[in-house]
Amino acid sequence: MKRVLILCLLALWSCEKDEVRAILDENAAVSSVTLSAPELILSKDEADNDVLTINWQAPNFGYDAAPSYMLFIDKQGGDFSKGYATSTGRELKKVFRGSELNALLLNLDLAPEEAHQLIVRVDAVLSNAFSLRSPIASLKATPYSSVLDLSSPWGVVGSAINDWGATPDGPFYKTSQNDVYVAYVTLTDGMIKFRKDQDWAENYGDDGADGTLEPGGADIAVKAGTYKITLNLVSKSYKIEPYTWGVVGSAFNDWGATPDGKLQYDPFSDQWRSIVKLKTGELKFRLNNDWGVNYGGPGLSGTLVDGGSNIQVNEGLYLVTINLKDLSYSILPVTNLWGIVGDAAPNGWDGPDVPFDLDYSKYDKNFNTNGVWIARNVTLKSGEIKFRANNSWTLNYGGSGGTLEEGGENIKVEAGVYDVVLDFSGGAPVYKLTKK
Repeated sequence: MKRVLILCLLALWSCEKDEVRAILDENAAVSSVTLSAPELILSKDEADNDVLTINWQAPNFGYDAAPSYMLFIDKQGGDFSKGYATSTGRELKKVFRGSELNALLLNLDLAPEEAHQLIVRVDAVLSNAFSLRSPIASLKATPYSSVLDLSSPWGVVGSAINDWGATPDGPFYKTSQNDVYVAYVTLTDGMIKFRKDQDWAENYGDDGADGTLEPGGADIAVKAGTYKITLNLVSKSYKIEPYTWGVVGSAFNDWGATPDGKLQYDPFSDQWRSIVKLKTGELKFRLNNDWGVNYGGPGLSGTLVDGGSNIQVNEGLYLVTINLKDLSYSILPVTNLWGIVGDAAPNGWDGPDVPFDLDYSKYDKNFNTNGVWIARNVTLKSGEIKFRANNSWTLNYGGSGGTLEEGGENIKVEAGVYDVVLDFSGGAPVYKLTKK
């Protein structure tokens, strides 16, 4: 009798399953996606405003279902596999701020100041095996350039940073407050002051070592370290505090066994980023090599969460970026890290090479592998140099007169301090050596 009862229950469960599948296949559908505007021309003036709302209605499954929703956006002609995707949970809409939507468009490789056609889709997800797809909606949008100009005339000068002006002053950058500036600098033991236009006509010190500014005031004593300096010309005050953002984890430094991978401030996007070599493992981001302030993220969502979960990564070279304004991050693969090698370079023909940094002033998106690379304040001897990828001769460039070819001739240089530019953005690579 028990066996007969079990067989009956199995048959009933199978019938119910088939009935639900029939309802899902024949009747349920995600409604058409509705856009608050069919066409948008984005601008920096509306970066913090809500500019686009995408709505849809829950499908009628025929029973009390609780799906989650995935929103997809891609270029026209795309298949959504390489486009934007985000979960809205059980929300039936997604609201985009101007800066958020602009970053999305630029990360789809869409040129700024040009109109582009986009496609939009929503999936209602019941399980890994079953989801419903909405009809595709269209959006026409024009992004703006995301390159910022946060430069200011103010700088940090002193024995602790540039031997009182022997090299350029450490720059202050604009903030959202008028006449309040911020600098991110690495100092040695010594003295500093603040001055305008790298000139002594207008400068500030601190006569009482009390955090207040006086015109032409006394030198300010500092200890070696990396700091955030806030200069407030409204209240005539300043603040110096330890400040570094870094990568920590089994994927980089065994969770702090060595210093965190330091991220650099990028004033052209107001983000923190660096190219970092990672191992297969997990990572997080933290302030000042300490767990007091740290960020993780749910999976690879791109969203930073205070004290959030570890982020899993695979071995490789990556451009790692964190945005503390909208609490987002990206970890983007980098194929080649370029460097300068040669008998004129500090480490000779055997390296390690003098590394280039990406020139973020040339970017309207997070990363472009065929971009512009720059190495600043490189001390070279009289001799020859070449450019090569990843400290290896597998891929190298030489040439003359500013043009380059793969495996080309050595480049002759005179002794001096240079800014060196390696530019792949125009197709055939070119270089520029600027003696300082």
